[in-house]
Amino acid sequence: MKEFDLIKRAKLNALNGNILDRESIIALLQIDPESKECDFLGKAAREVASIICKDRAYLWAAIGIDFKPCPMNCDFCSLGEKWGIVTEENELGDNEVIERVRQFVSQGVRWIVLRTTQFYSLDKLIELAGKIKKEVCGEYELGLNAGEFDESIAKRMAKEGLEFVYHTLRLREGINTRFDPAKRIVTLEAISKSTLDLVYLIEPLGIEHTNEEIADALLSALKYGAVVTGCMERVPVAGTPLGELPDISERRLAQVIAVSRLAAGFHAPDICVHRASKLAFEWGANVTVVETGAIPRDACCTLKEEWKGFTSETAKRWFEAKGYKVFQRRE
Repeated sequence: MKEFDLIKRAKLNALNGNILDRESIIALLQIDPESKECDFLGKAAREVASIICKDRAYLWAAIGIDFKPCPMNCDFCSLGEKWGIVTEENELGDNEVIERVRQFVSQGVRWIVLRTTQFYSLDKLIELAGKIKKEVCGEYELGLNAGEFDESIAKRMAKEGLEFVYHTLRLREGINTRFDPAKRIVTLEAISKSTLDLVYLIEPLGIEHTNEEIADALLSALKYGAVVTGCMERVPVAGTPLGELPDISERRLAQVIAVSRLAAGFHAPDICVHRASKLAFEWGANVTVVETGAIPRDACCTLKEEWKGFTSETAKRWFEAKGYKVFQRRE
């Protein structure tokens, strides 16, 4: 009864417009993913999603622009220079990117993010974003997932028509990555002080991460004002230092999504899961990701097809099967 009561209190807390406290988040994460209590948690999160996002779902598309070795050598990323996975470099041209954006817009995608390796030129990327906004009409939002920057760069991004940035303080930042967490926080603060929206997922989530680490990542997303949060799982990539560790179960991924939904409430109304999971949709996620181009979770780069064959149309069917309707424009 203790866990059922905790879930009921968390649900009420979310609907009352509050962020859940760290102790309660950890307690929810401690529930056995295979238990009936976790089923109850998922049901409560889906009910909250119906009220907060009104059963509206959205698609997010990521375009990986540069497929090349990255000197940051994150332990989970296929692009790490030390791992030797990337042997042939490739970079998408502006016209290729613009055409792919146009296709995603025609498919009803709301958020389109241009993703690059850490040291890709921000000047070049911002210029490309300006071209896209001029050439591709539609009710979509364009964003970046790139390197670190300050407030002046954030203002330039907004001036060129960018609406959001994907940025996180990742799980075990500075341990499984070669990044300085303090520098990541500087960028998060620059975003929070700008007109740009922040998208911040708990990632890359694996079996190695503790409930406390997950709770702290979620609260960090909310601290910096993320409008979209949720969870991205670590995908084991053979040849990387973490490639031998298995990925988390679908029920554990869905549990973290459900907890994110209850913890964030109205503060981050849209909860994203990546990779897509029907159970996570059933447990409160209303956003998922379609990927193309360079994929840090795989040793591939492709523009003509989506990663793992997961398309916008597939995502729409999955959402509709779980009681959502996909929209392109926010309410």
